[in-house]
Amino acid sequence: MDQTTILLIIALGIILFVIYIYNSLISMRNRVNNSWAQIDVQLKRRFDLIPNLVDSVKGYMKHERGTLTEITNARTSMVKAQTVGEKAKADNMLSGALKSLFAVAENYPDLKASQNFMMLQEELSGTESKIAYARQFYNDAVMEYNIKIQIFPNNLLVGILGFKEEALFEVKDAKQRDVVKVEF
Repeated sequence: MDQTTILLIIALGIILFVIYIYNSLISMRNRVNNSWAQIDVQLKRRFDLIPNLVDSVKGYMKHERGTLTEITNARTSMVKAQTVGEKAKADNMLSGALKSLFAVAENYPDLKASQNFMMLQEELSGTESKIAYARQFYNDAVMEYNIKIQIFPNNLLVGILGFKEEALFEVKDAKQRDVVKVEF
């Protein structure tokens, strides 16, 4: 073989290697985006359940306006959140507000016995489980993606190809790590 053929084979090998890295990174980035969309779907579901929950509680909790206001404010923060970090913070705020609501609801036996309230609690509990699963799936996808762009030799190409690390969906406030308690 002459030098030109050897150089062409090496160039072709490098091109195929770059194409492989690029395609695998695209696939992983799409998995991250899809998993984020799954979190968004569940957050939207919870977001949609909250007005119904608040409406069913309003008649019983005349003296607990602060709790209802806190939930409304947290829900508004969720709407305004744009980044993963902002959504995580708003989600944590909303989880805390819901904990307060269910703690206060303990003082209202008629409310706890309300069929509508019980149904909404059950739906919210299921949604919380789905959110937890979606967060876990998202963080797993982000971890795989971030590892892929950090390992050698991929790390030599990611900047050139326009890839960057993604943020994990994490709880920064230790108080927010508690699970929303839904009691029946």
